[in-house]
Amino acid sequence: LAREMADERKLYLLNSINPYRPEGQKSVLFEIMDQLKYDVPDRIILPVGNAANIWAVYKAVKELEEIGWIDKIPMLTGIQAEGASPVAKAFAAKTKDFDPENNPETVATAIRIGNPVSGRKALRAIYDTGGYSTTVTDAEIIAAQKALGRREGVGVEPASAASVAGAKKLREMGVIDRDERVVCICTGNTLKDPDPIINNSDPVFKCANDIEAVKKILLG
Repeated sequence: LAREMADERKLYLLNSINPYRPEGQKSVLFEIMDQLKYDVPDRIILPVGNAANIWAVYKAVKELEEIGWIDKIPMLTGIQAEGASPVAKAFAAKTKDFDPENNPETVATAIRIGNPVSGRKALRAIYDTGGYSTTVTDAEIIAAQKALGRREGVGVEPASAASVAGAKKLREMGVIDRDERVVCICTGNTLKDPDPIINNSDPVFKCANDIEAVKKILLG
């Protein structure tokens, strides 16, 4: 529909169909390397929906390798929601192509995509870097979203939290070694998709304007 509307109304389509988009998305890898002083991490974990981000990061690391700025390639690891996981399923089947899913469903709306534009490119990026792909449940996504807020003060949308949920799962599976240096990319702010965190928040406590009432709630 977006493509049809763009053609009909002569609009500039800026979603993942646009080949220029990954060129801009490469900048996240350049920022990461700048912050790490070009000490390449062992693994970079990203949420995967339309898959442009993981492809862009792959392009960026290959370009840095080509010009001699890095001498090592991080393992690119793509995390999908269990209910929208064509790339992860293809990886599990060890294939280079994926089967589209007609009715993807997940709380993580930004990665609720059954036929990713850059799905094949994502698989290439994962295979070529010795990376990995797996899925996380909606419950795992929400738990990671809450943990980021409570422990780090970072508010992210559910799709972003998928990378952190995936890191936890892969560590438990033994895919991630204890001594690996891992970067999780979180792609969107809480305000991009606030409903899931509102709907899954802990209950709000109401109390009197009294110190003893506050203590009772906080301390029991």
